[in-house]
Amino acid sequence: MRIQKICQYCGGKIVKSKSRVLYGKGNETIYLCTTCNAYVGCYKGTEKPMGRVANTVLRLKRQETHQIFDTFWKKQGWTRSAAYRWLAQSLQVPEENAHIGMMEMDACEAVARLCRDYKNKEAA
Repeated sequence: MRIQKICQYCGGKIVKSKSRVLYGKGNETIYLCTTCNAYVGCYKGTEKPMGRVANTVLRLKRQETHQIFDTFWKKQGWTRSAAYRWLAQSLQVPEENAHIGMMEMDACEAVARLCRDYKNKEAA
């Protein structure tokens, strides 16, 4: 994944930083907008971002979407890989783009709708 250099919210500069800058503690690597504090965390022990920089509202939406999606695929008895293949096909995007950390609000809504619609089809 390419690391963002410019914030999509305010046009500010995105820099590599540590979580203690935001929370006063922690040493996890994050990528942080120097202007509006939008950020994205990194996979543990790496400098690889878990997605795209997000503001508070989008981070909360992504968390909610992950909860819906993870509950959905586990109830289906699918593996995580199979779930993301299904998601990519359903969204008609390449698998590498079918990650919730890459999504904006509209795509998060689409994931929730896909999960709900799939369950409703099975119930019918």
